[in-house]
Amino acid sequence: MGRKWNNIKEKKASQDAKTSSVYAKFGVEIYVTAKKGEPDPEANRALKVVLERAKTYNVPKAIIDRALEKARGNGEESFVELRYEGFGPSGAMLIVDALTNNVNRTASTVRSAFGKNGGNMGVNGSVSYMFEPTAVIGLVGKTSDEVMELLIEAEVDVRDVLEEDDAVIVYAEPDQFHAVQEVFKQTGIHDFTVAELTMLAQNYITLLEDDQTQFAKLIDALEELEDVQQVYHNVDSE
Repeated sequence: MGRKWNNIKEKKASQDAKTSSVYAKFGVEIYVTAKKGEPDPEANRALKVVLERAKTYNVPKAIIDRALEKARGNGEESFVELRYEGFGPSGAMLIVDALTNNVNRTASTVRSAFGKNGGNMGVNGSVSYMFEPTAVIGLVGKTSDEVMELLIEAEVDVRDVLEEDDAVIVYAEPDQFHAVQEVFKQTGIHDFTVAELTMLAQNYITLLEDDQTQFAKLIDALEELEDVQQVYHNVDSE
């Protein structure tokens, strides 16, 4: 289970190095999620998840407020949610989620990123069956035993609670995301090292050095695309 958190941590570190791009992508995601429901996180649970995740990436309040205001003002820009599946070096599996206002552009750029970096696109379902939607919430200041006790007392079921790299990481079903966070907020914990609804691989693979280098280039190429919001994979980051 530990390698799952390492992959998420590695992704966060990579995205933290591209702050302006990451902030722009969050602006789009917040706008789209707010437009799909209410622009109020208390009435729109999906929006609340996005805002909680944005907090862990230190997205400026001005960007969040601008996206919400655009949604409240009935912005006319329309986006489509897309998911691509594909393979990298040595059979590495990838899922790419995108938000776009130009489907043809996004399909072309994603396909190009795969093709130029040792990968190839797959059909729908060729990869996703090996991944599980998962809520991942991390915090500091408590031990795994203390966290587990809090969750048991609150009657909140989770998959696992582990201590990893000075943090406690909780893995849960996606529909338990808010319930898990609420348990901690009741004890005064409002800041989380990670707060993600993600796709975690059921099994991870380790690549040889040359393939790892090629794979890193593929990930970078995909994450640098304007329309790509998330990239999930089954390669062990350790």
